[in-house]
Amino acid sequence: MSLVFGAICPHPPIIIPAIGQFDLNQVQKTIDALVELESRLVQSKPDVILIVSPHGPLEADNFNILGGNKLSGNFSQFGNNQIELDFRNNLEIAGLIQKEAKKNNIPVELISDDNLDHGMLVPLFYLTTGRLDNLPVVGMGFSFLPLNVHFKFGQIIGEVTKKVKKRIAFIASGDLSHRLTENAPAGYSEEGEKFDHQLINLLKQDKIKEVLKIDQNLIAQAGECGLRSIIILLGALNGLNYKPEILSYEGPFGVGYLVANFKIK
Repeated sequence: MSLVFGAICPHPPIIIPAIGQFDLNQVQKTIDALVELESRLVQSKPDVILIVSPHGPLEADNFNILGGNKLSGNFSQFGNNQIELDFRNNLEIAGLIQKEAKKNNIPVELISDDNLDHGMLVPLFYLTTGRLDNLPVVGMGFSFLPLNVHFKFGQIIGEVTKKVKKRIAFIASGDLSHRLTENAPAGYSEEGEKFDHQLINLLKQDKIKEVLKIDQNLIAQAGECGLRSIIILLGALNGLNYKPEILSYEGPFGVGYLVANFKIK
């Protein structure tokens, strides 16, 4: 088999109805796009979901994959104790990714952690609740190794998906610039909007080499958290016939929320 679905999802807890409540109208474009994305995910008939998050257990010099038999998480740190998501892990795929990565001198650890962070929980809430909540999930974090290493890691994941007899969906969780407005979480920088528009335009045109060459100072000034997740996804898609589709982009709270689908043909 191979990848049957690829997407970029933002992860602001405020888009969870029980958390965002009266602020939901400000992120309606994002919510509508995620609802559309869920329909496309269902249509792809996946057997397993892989998701990479900026908020998992991160280490500078290696990638981590959650190794618990069951993965779970909730939104208690955001004031809600009622919503909890639970998934089976697919340790076969997790182990294969680790094994193949190490063959290629890319450090990957399967760690004894079963916690789904909010970077995983928010997309999974929208994409699995109701119709796909019985699917196993493999959760991963990125590293602070060079961007080209993240792309290579993604390529390895793509090769693994071809070796297992499963239909696999890959979700890259990440927000874009956190510095779009004066009241943004990381403060304002004019580079924030510049970075977001540059990245989105490159994704639209499928200019992957240019994504890997985005100016490092621009990346740093933008205060993003999703670029490495996105690059891993692009690596996994490498060699497949797909069409990038930008479903929505907005930044009402000073953080760029991008929802994108990669329609695999």
